[in-house]
Amino acid sequence: MKQPLEYESDAPSGVSADLVLDAWRRRKWIGIIVFAAVLAAAVATALSLPNLYRASATVLVERPRISEAFVRQSVTAELETRIQTIHREIMSRTRLSEVISRLGLYAEQRGVVPMDALVERLRREAQLSLQGVEQSTGRTETIAFTLSYSGRDPEMVARVANTLAAFYVESNSQNRERQATETAEFLQTQLADVKRELDQQEQRANAFKAQRATELQRVEVSLTALERLNTQLRLNNESQLRALERRERIELQLAAAESTPQADLHPDAPAAQLAKLKDQLTELRRQYSDRYPEVVRVQSQVAALEAQVAAGGTNGPTSAAMPPNPSANFAKQALANVSAELKALKDEEASLRNQVSAYEARVDNSPKRQEELDQPSRDYDAVNERYQALVKRSEDARLAENLERGKNTEQFRILDPAIPPLYAAAPNRLSLVLMGFVAAFAFGVAAIVAAEKLDTTFHTAEDVQAFTNLPMLARIRLIPTAARARRSRVQFALVTAAAILALAFMVAGSYYVAGGNEQIVRLTARPAL
Repeated sequence: MKQPLEYESDAPSGVSADLVLDAWRRRKWIGIIVFAAVLAAAVATALSLPNLYRASATVLVERPRISEAFVRQSVTAELETRIQTIHREIMSRTRLSEVISRLGLYAEQRGVVPMDALVERLRREAQLSLQGVEQSTGRTETIAFTLSYSGRDPEMVARVANTLAAFYVESNSQNRERQATETAEFLQTQLADVKRELDQQEQRANAFKAQRATELQRVEVSLTALERLNTQLRLNNESQLRALERRERIELQLAAAESTPQADLHPDAPAAQLAKLKDQLTELRRQYSDRYPEVVRVQSQVAALEAQVAAGGTNGPTSAAMPPNPSANFAKQALANVSAELKALKDEEASLRNQVSAYEARVDNSPKRQEELDQPSRDYDAVNERYQALVKRSEDARLAENLERGKNTEQFRILDPAIPPLYAAAPNRLSLVLMGFVAAFAFGVAAIVAAEKLDTTFHTAEDVQAFTNLPMLARIRLIPTAARARRSRVQFALVTAAAILALAFMVAGSYYVAGGNEQIVRLTARPAL
């Protein structure tokens, strides 16, 4: 008897081609059914998705026809900022609701779906894209932008795109013209306010100018009077000095006369004194006029002495009427006259100094008063400067407004209006079918692998021997019987029916889900619509 061969209990590791083929022979119908079901679902989905058309309108940004070096524009915001502002305005609920109602968009959903939902849908379906060129500075300057809209109806998408583009053109013109008009009106209002203020300042300045003229005249009069008083004060001081000198001389003469005996007096002493005074008068007249105080005083002394000499000549030098000491008496009289003159000069000096102080105080206060008088003029100049600046800016604003109304500034112009597209932009059915084929193949392989993993039966004698580690004695093939054949046919029919039902369910479900579903189209479209 043959000894059974020893069986290696360790199965070879890894997946061999024989195992794959064995698994395929056992599970091929599972893989085929899953593959067919997934592929049928993918094909049904691709065929059931609605066609979406996309239309675009290109708007060109036209630069100003007149250089800003000649006319400054009132609208100074950046182009990109203005486009985004207009975009937010057009995408507002009010404007989009008007578009939906006027063009009859989403007719099957109006009345069922809230208007806010339809407005949000239109926002998603309408797209704005800027087109620019790169400058030498590295900054991209916008020269045009495109308005796109996608939907099922080719005619409708073109109408919506053109309508939105027209809104952009119209809104830009209206916004620029409105801003220019409001700027001009604002400057006119400010100009009127400043003009009223300027008139008030002018009236105030004129009143102060008249007052200033009076004050200046007073200052000039004060300066003239002050100069005259200073001259008189100087002359007064000089007169006082001369009077003091004369008093000293007279006091010396008086002392000499009192100390001289009477017998020694010359009978012609008054005559000699008269001659001396006349010489002094002649000297004074060479320097001063006859109205000068010193001249007047000497003249009075000469007249008095002449009268005394005349009286002495009549009675003779030895007459009893002659005073005992004529020189002393004459000196005393001259001293009294000089003292009186000094007192009068000092009184006059005090009066002159009081007047000078008053005029000096008036002149010293003139700079402060002058500053007060100049303040209205400075206020007027400041307001006038503001007024002139506003006048210039108002003229510029009016010119800018005229330019905006004449469409001579930066404007939007529809360069390429949207036309109804001939071909659908989405979905790409070939790509969807290819992706479905790959997914069906992957699911089929996954189904075969899962069936193999979940099946615990032995398929070959080697599997039994590997599991039990017992020697194999014999192999008995499956004996076919009529009952087994009928059971196999029934099982095949049931599996086939189940597969057909599964395929029909997958196709129907795909059609139900994908039929008219634009969201799937937009999600799978590249680029997204």
